[in-house]
Amino acid sequence: MLRPLLSTAALVTGLTLCTPVLAQDTPSADMVMATVGGTDITLGHMLVLRAALPKQYDQVAPEVLFSGVLNQLIQQELLKQAHDGEMSLAATLRLENERRAVLAADVAETVVNANISDERLQTAYDAEYAGVEAETEYKAAHILVETEEEAQKLVTELEGGANFAALAQEHSTGPSGPSGGDLGWFGEGVMVPEFFVAVAGLEVGAISAPVQTQFGWHVIKLNETRIKERPTLDAVREDLLVGLRQRAFDDFIIGLEDATDVTRTDTSTLDPALINQTDLLEN
Repeated sequence: MLRPLLSTAALVTGLTLCTPVLAQDTPSADMVMATVGGTDITLGHMLVLRAALPKQYDQVAPEVLFSGVLNQLIQQELLKQAHDGEMSLAATLRLENERRAVLAADVAETVVNANISDERLQTAYDAEYAGVEAETEYKAAHILVETEEEAQKLVTELEGGANFAALAQEHSTGPSGPSGGDLGWFGEGVMVPEFFVAVAGLEVGAISAPVQTQFGWHVIKLNETRIKERPTLDAVREDLLVGLRQRAFDDFIIGLEDATDVTRTDTSTLDPALINQTDLLEN
């Protein structure tokens, strides 16, 4: 989070704020925004800090964000220059971890953002979807009760013209009861086999005989069907790209591991609770 602004008195010594950037100036990452005790804070520093802020800061007005980020960096530089003596062990290790993480992220970004050709994309699409056939999907509703007798009684009421959704709201013990038993759209493999077989055997608008599953007894109404076609390449392009980039990253890591001598200490005798023993970082 951005820290509160420093008081004017705290900023007087050794601090020079740059002249505001005019609209006609061409901004650059090395543009100096402030100088603190001889150390420059650039627009690039501000942009890096801004990019790391949580999504909620997208709602903050640019003028507020600009001054807040700059003041955050000024405060940090003042505190850094006020540091005296050796860094603590925790601070030293934190810097090592952060440097490692930043450099690792830089390499990872290069790997995953490497250009993926249309040929590779097409190959991935064919491998994923070439054998996929059109599938029938079903939109159904059900009423779940505990006994076959209850289910049969509901079937009789429905055959007499009762409203399915109203009966579901009144009698169903399943989570879809309050919404009239509506189960939405689903295909094969989503519902338990006994339920799906019953649905697939119905005509649109028809009511099933009582169907038993591990959950109890169901009365099912089939409302609609549709054909789910194989998706086009454009429709799944982003998903395929995500998969190809993940594969590229995984292959890159495997290559690095194969080419590098990595030795892991035997930790079988160590208590995993050590990971929480942060007092070991105290000097």
